[in-house]
Amino acid sequence: MEKKMRFGIKSKIIIGYLIVIVCLFIAFIVLNSQISSLQKERNFIIDHDIEVHDLTNRIEKHLLDMETGQRGYIITGEASYLEPYNSAASSWEKDYNALYQLLNNNPNQQEKLEKIKGSIQDWIEAAGEPTIALKKENNTKELQQFFEKDPGRQYMDDIRSQFTSFRNVEKKSTETRATELDEKNQKIKIGLYGLLLFVTLISLAIAIVLSNSIVNTIKEVTQTIKRITASKGELKGRIKVRSNDEIKDLGIATNALLENIEERNWLQTNIAHAVTMYQGIASVDKLAEKFLFTVSEMTGASFGAFYVREENDKGDLFVKQAAFADRKGDAGRESFLIGQGLIGQAALEKRTLVINDVPDTYQLIASGLGDVKPKSIFIVPVLFEDEVIAVIELASLHEFTVLEQELISQVIETFGLTINGVIRRMEIARLLKESQAMTEELQAQSEELQTQSEELQMQSEELRMINEQLEERTKDAEEKSFELEAAKEDLEEKAHQLELNSQYKSEFLANMSHELRTPLNSILILSEMLEENAAKTLSEDEEEYARIIHSSGKDLLALINDILDLSKVESGKLDVLLAEMNMSELPDQIERNFSHVAEQKEVKLKINKAQNVPDIIHTDEKRFQQIVKNLLSNAFKFTESGSVTVSIQQVADHRLTTAMRTVDTDCWLEIAVADTGIGIPKEKHQLIFEAFQQADGATVRKYGGTGLGLSICSEFAKLLGGWISLSSEVGKGSTFTLYLPSLSNGLVDYEKVNFAYEEVAVSVEEAVEEAVEEAKPEAEITEVDHPVQPVEPSLQDDENVFQDKRVLIVDDDQRNIFALKTALAKQGMTIMTAHNGIECLEMMKNSEPFDLILMDIMMPQMDGYEAMQKIRGELKLVDLPIIALTAKAMKNDREKCLEAGASDYISKPLDLNQLFSVMRVWLVN
Repeated sequence: MEKKMRFGIKSKIIIGYLIVIVCLFIAFIVLNSQISSLQKERNFIIDHDIEVHDLTNRIEKHLLDMETGQRGYIITGEASYLEPYNSAASSWEKDYNALYQLLNNNPNQQEKLEKIKGSIQDWIEAAGEPTIALKKENNTKELQQFFEKDPGRQYMDDIRSQFTSFRNVEKKSTETRATELDEKNQKIKIGLYGLLLFVTLISLAIAIVLSNSIVNTIKEVTQTIKRITASKGELKGRIKVRSNDEIKDLGIATNALLENIEERNWLQTNIAHAVTMYQGIASVDKLAEKFLFTVSEMTGASFGAFYVREENDKGDLFVKQAAFADRKGDAGRESFLIGQGLIGQAALEKRTLVINDVPDTYQLIASGLGDVKPKSIFIVPVLFEDEVIAVIELASLHEFTVLEQELISQVIETFGLTINGVIRRMEIARLLKESQAMTEELQAQSEELQTQSEELQMQSEELRMINEQLEERTKDAEEKSFELEAAKEDLEEKAHQLELNSQYKSEFLANMSHELRTPLNSILILSEMLEENAAKTLSEDEEEYARIIHSSGKDLLALINDILDLSKVESGKLDVLLAEMNMSELPDQIERNFSHVAEQKEVKLKINKAQNVPDIIHTDEKRFQQIVKNLLSNAFKFTESGSVTVSIQQVADHRLTTAMRTVDTDCWLEIAVADTGIGIPKEKHQLIFEAFQQADGATVRKYGGTGLGLSICSEFAKLLGGWISLSSEVGKGSTFTLYLPSLSNGLVDYEKVNFAYEEVAVSVEEAVEEAVEEAKPEAEITEVDHPVQPVEPSLQDDENVFQDKRVLIVDDDQRNIFALKTALAKQGMTIMTAHNGIECLEMMKNSEPFDLILMDIMMPQMDGYEAMQKIRGELKLVDLPIIALTAKAMKNDREKCLEAGASDYISKPLDLNQLFSVMRVWLVN
């Protein structure tokens, strides 16, 4: 039979598409031909009819030009009017011939053109040429007679009528051709729709044929699969496909899959049957018989033997345990050694042997009618933990199929475990019998152990209770740990908030310092100038007013400095500069600074310095002086009569506390300031060391003050590694004692000596009370943090330095500018002013050089830092003295000014003596 030609789904679809494409191509060709014909007719109408109308209009225009030129010439006699006449006379016949040629397919219109031509020639001969000739001859009389009759008008009217008739005919002809064109267009449209309908029908027909061809075949395959599915596992049915395409391939593949599934189902079913068959068997011989019977039934084997390994003195020996179709017990040898014969070789190599060419000498398979020679032998070793524990040999009258071989191989994979389990169970049964004999002996011992077990159980219960208690304590500890962790996080958050608050406070105080110092600068400078009364224009009362204003400004400045110092200490931003300090000069300094105060208050000032005080100690001299001055200022403020005594001595070794001895220092100093003032109640001793606190409201009203002095002294003492103690009695006076180490090896942690106050407080109070002398208060003195040095009596000695010097003041505050300008102008200097850094740079570029610049820092648009950098950088004025003036006296301000380019630095409010001194140094240099 000839092989049926293959016609796949892809080929069917491609052929269907090709048929549709061919139909579309034919339709396109037909449509393109019709459209081309329609385009040609449309072009003919456009080109021919437009050309006819154009030539007609041009002939009429030539005739009009001839008539106009004739009349113009006759009226004016100008020869220029004959130019259009002559041009039109020579051109109208060319256009006429072209028009006549276009109408060669329309004799009727050509005939009308010939009549129009005759009429034009008649007009030329009867009216055109004769009148021009008469005009040339200047025969006016005949011309007048000619125009009285005017035969040319009749010719012109006839020509226009003829042209109108000609155009009407052409218009109708155009309309007729347009109508025919519309009819053709309609026919093409109908033909196009018909063609599209035809192609659509063809496409649908092809699609239906192809889809039916594919779908019907798929339906047949689907129905077959459904029948197989509905048969509840019966896989005998097969798919039959008549078409020779991919669906047939699908059917063949499905049939192969069904066959494979059927074989797998058979394989799995027989494996499951074989596995369940030998469950519950307790002896090896019964297991072997059952296995041979089941496997022979599944594979159609006619003969078989089952050998199990036994260990003896000669080695591993395989002994026959069962046989199938055995004749008189001679089915195979009784035993064999490993490697002996084919079955021994299979055990040795641990591999399966299949022999299909069975020799004639092989044992025959017996039946009721006779003996039959087997056609195939199958030898399979049974493995357990990669060791051969049994060998099975089967013989069959037919060749073992691959599926039968696979069945036996898969059954054997787990059969080794079963054989080993049966052997183990047999061994266990033997051991069980032996153990039963021992059970009775152990029973007595068991009763004894039972008693011990009960005792252990009681101990276990006690241990369990203890364990529960430990778990509860562990749980409590974990909860407390969690609470401590939460508290730690809360404290960290609060610490962060405190840090932010401290930062905001520092910024606020810096800005407030600037805002307060700026107007205070003007007040101090102008009041000092008024107090000097250099021009002698003020009365004594006015001078006193100026002194009061100046003194009040100094007090306000001291208050601002106190607040800033306290803020710096609290935020940890106050620098401590350790250096050598000459203690031998301290009594003279105290005498020089406070003798006039004592004289004014009529209070005795006593200074006692012991011999054991070293001449040199290591500390921050500035902070030390602030502490001593504050304590003395307070003593004089609250002492109106009596005395103020300053005692300076080194703390004796026997008075050193344990904490004081732990500090790495050369010696401890004790500076006691005792007064005979109003005294402080004992319950207020700790209160007065707090910021903005005094003993009571009456003290504030009578003596004034802010309550910051002692707070600052206490903080400074802590920074220097010491502390301040107080011994006081109301009405008898007070003694403030400063304990301070000599810090030659650097700062110490105050916490190490913080409790020393408690240890020495009693002894200090007793010692100080003995030195206190009773006195009555008389007058009030303002608390002074930084006493002002005496003002120089005159500045006239500097006129030769300041005279005619050009000084530029850069400040955005008009009050400061006025105060500085007035003070400097009195010294003979020429003053120029700028309100910000930009104006300063402009003035320096456009004016004569300056000898010195006073530069404010906080200014709008461009601050002092940037202005100084541009002066040093862009203007290259590296030697010009620039003195920075700022009211924001915070940490590192001096360093920032010097880094920006300042030659020197003065904080506001300005001291004129200090300012003149600094200016003198830089102007002389």
